[in-house]
Amino acid sequence: MSNIRQGGGDSPRSTSIHICESTTLAAQTAARVAAEAIRSCLKTQNRARIMVGTGNSQMEMIGFLTKEPEIDWSKVEAFHLDEYVGIARDHPASFRFWIRTRFTDKVHPLVTHYIEGDAVNLDAMIEDYGRLLTAAPIDVAFVGIGENGHIAFNDPHVADFNDPLVVKRVTLDEACRLQQVGEGHFPKIGSVPKEAITVSCRGLFRANKWICCVLEQRKARAIKDSLEGPLSTSCPGTLVQEHPDASVFLDPESASLLALDFVKTRYRVQEVSSAGASLRPC
Repeated sequence: MSNIRQGGGDSPRSTSIHICESTTLAAQTAARVAAEAIRSCLKTQNRARIMVGTGNSQMEMIGFLTKEPEIDWSKVEAFHLDEYVGIARDHPASFRFWIRTRFTDKVHPLVTHYIEGDAVNLDAMIEDYGRLLTAAPIDVAFVGIGENGHIAFNDPHVADFNDPLVVKRVTLDEACRLQQVGEGHFPKIGSVPKEAITVSCRGLFRANKWICCVLEQRKARAIKDSLEGPLSTSCPGTLVQEHPDASVFLDPESASLLALDFVKTRYRVQEVSSAGASLRPC
């Protein structure tokens, strides 16, 4: 894979921004676009390979996606983005538990490949997972953006847009760990694992299409920085600016800090209303 372009300036991006009138509509619209992309892959190549994000912003979207009609899930191969080091597969905060209960057990895909954060030999597991991930193109990836701007568990201090690794072991910064407490996954920061396994920025970027559903007021600053700021690992979410086919779905709260006049010079921006779920340019 060639290096990710640096220093894009203010030239127009191919990224599209969908500002929806409610959180539920943002999730529903993202699921609809994702379903269309998966159906297209199944029609043209009789298979699809996807990466499923497992953050709180993805919950409602994945719920809608599992109810979408006319997707032959038996031809869909699924991966996920990250997992805590040392956590058991049935721990309520485990992302294996998340994807199994919210996705795999609902649609029964061809296979779901799990990141085994409690594997005896983590180095071997990481190598094997990277090999599986790169065995063929990834068609669609669901990529959230965290409060600190992270994508997957690529926090600013470990993010590398030209990472030689596809999957890696990382330490989590305090902001990331506090987010996990704030979202109710752990009772206190001391309970949050300090390390995780994550698909790297380059591993995410190689997916042909990104679906980014980012919701709630607590993500507003990260969204502003990701869409308006310069490309920088200080806010890993800025990588969305460079992806050749990324769609970002926001609710009024997560979009609240955007300078729309400026954003419209960079991206295709659409409003999505509940009146027939219509899309129209801002």
